[in-house]
Amino acid sequence: MLLSDSFNLGPLTFHWYGFFISLGIVAAIIYAYFQANRRGEKPEHVINMAIIVVPMGIIGARLYHVIDHWSYYSQNLPAMFGGQGLGIFGAVIGGAIGVLVYTYWKKLSPLRWMDIIAPGLILAQAIGRWGNYFNQELYGYPTDLPWGIFIDPVNRAAGYEAYTHFHPLFMYESLWNLTGFGILLYISLKHGRKLLDGDIAMGYIMYYSVGRFILEGMKIDVWTLAGIPTARWITGIAFLFALGVIVYRHLKFKKEREFNPDA
Repeated sequence: MLLSDSFNLGPLTFHWYGFFISLGIVAAIIYAYFQANRRGEKPEHVINMAIIVVPMGIIGARLYHVIDHWSYYSQNLPAMFGGQGLGIFGAVIGGAIGVLVYTYWKKLSPLRWMDIIAPGLILAQAIGRWGNYFNQELYGYPTDLPWGIFIDPVNRAAGYEAYTHFHPLFMYESLWNLTGFGILLYISLKHGRKLLDGDIAMGYIMYYSVGRFILEGMKIDVWTLAGIPTARWITGIAFLFALGVIVYRHLKFKKEREFNPDA
């Protein structure tokens, strides 16, 4: 029996993929609202910022997906503007641009607001990944482990039609992201005063990059560059960039305090 990718509420039909994406976005907004208030910022900015950030994130996510699957979309151009398929890297880049636009407009600190948003973002990713379960589109190589997920024959990757159970990569990433949310939240609450603006956001980039780098090696038929999964190029570069930013800024801050200890 095929797993249904939608459900009905009265006359309305909802797709599980969109439902979990929307649920994740709502959770991220709620978290950022309370976090902004805790940090002494105006929480109304969260709602106003979401009006820009969410559409920018969706556009970026869709654009990344289209590029990732260009061999298909190049032959089906109208499909670019409809249907399912989003890429988290595009969502993060698009959303970050939205944050920069809004904070520049309102003369706010972009790094401070990225810190406010980052833990909620990884929480949204943890929730949103469960939409992949219903689409049966994010699974790894075949496995006989007890938690292997059954994939309907119609959704099995070419060359793997004879296998029935596969690694549930959506669940692995969801659990990794949920753990990351807890870690970032703890650091923010317990050690926030020791951090510079932007440290939480850079920590998010580093943490997510490690998990995605590992999981990418378990995927079937991924987009590659020079024989290496593209996502590994992106996460590897992102990790080094974020680490470099943290080290550079803290060394700079330390030197400034040495020259001016009363600052």
